Amino acid sequence: MTNYADLSFSDEEVITLYLFGIIDKKRELKQIYAYADRHLRPWFPRLPSYVAFVQRVNRVADVFAPLIERIQGESGERQQDGVWLTDSFPVVLAKQGHRFSACVAREPADADYCSTKKLYFYGVRVHMVARRQAGTLPSPDYIGLTGASSHDGKVFEQIRPLLKNNDLYADKAYQRADAQTVEAELGLTVLTPIKKVKGRSYLETSDQWLSTTVSRVRQPIESLFGWLEEKTGIECASKVRSYNGLRVHVFGRLAAALFFGIFYVAALNSHLSNLLFAQRKI
Repeated sequence: MTNYADLSFSDEEVITLYLFGIIDKKRELKQIYAYADRHLRPWFPRLPSYVAFVQRVNRVADVFAPLIERIQGESGERQQDGVWLTDSFPVVLAKQGHRFSACVAREPADADYCSTKKLYFYGVRVHMVARRQAGTLPSPDYIGLTGASSHDGKVFEQIRPLLKNNDLYADKAYQRADAQTVEAELGLTVLTPIKKVKGRSYLETSDQWLSTTVSRVRQPIESLFGWLEEKTGIECASKVRSYNGLRVHVFGRLAAALFFGIFYVAALNSHLSNLLFAQRKI
């Protein structure tokens, strides 16, 4: 809004370079900028200095969350079976002893322990509710960002009223004492593995069978988290230095992954179909 603001390098170009860099498996802004500066200057002649580029990326932090919603809205019809899967994964700003001195993004980041990774860390958790899809990774419907110490079950209570008339598979953290009463009101069935009774070292056969079945059904969301980490490196945010930078790191990488997963894979499948059709004609 000032007379000195240089807008010759547009926000669209900033977002394009960032998404392209993440899809191209560049994990840091410095790597994204270095590649653009070295190879993409003809397409982005007004590319500013590295410091200005980082500032511009952080200024568009608010764009990525609505962009995720837009990408999901344009993904077209998907084969869904009405089953929801939910879980969370950590985004680590500092770990082990370094968590005590970390002070980046105090709101919402804080310190806690991740039992899945056996890791004490300072950072945030990304909570996700996704639709199961046959033969592929689940499709995220709800994504939330909270502090590391926010319990999965308490966060889930905020989204529970929206998940009506369906089955939802989760881990033990999502259990609650009055689940049957609440679920009857909403028409929602939450299925979790059975907890062992205090003092017992084993489960009954029927409980063991149910726990195994639930774990198998919810396995795709674990695969989704693994795929997100492989494609974007989202769980490591040690280079983040601000709240806006944290939002860019989380939602920007999620947007890049969903864009890659929906549009790029769809284009690849279309290309392969054309090749098969051409071979048949030959």
